[in-house]
Amino acid sequence: MPIALQTRSLTKRFARHMAVDDVSMAVPTQAIYGFLGANGAGKTTTLRLALGLLRADSGWVELFGRRV
Repeated sequence: MPIALQTRSLTKRFARHMAVDDVSMAVPTQAIYGFLGANGAGKTTTLRLALGLLRADSGWVELFGRRV
């Protein structure tokens, strides 16, 4: 099954605060994927990185096989 969203070693830091630390995941197409975590866990930041609204400090994101 093709991959809709894939991240590898995704990292984002705001000043001294590590928002996303080494996140790797692969979400297949036509899948329902739950993104759960406590407040401040980096869920919104990870989605903003995946959508290209923020630039990652390291790592990469692919949406449907294309780098964001």
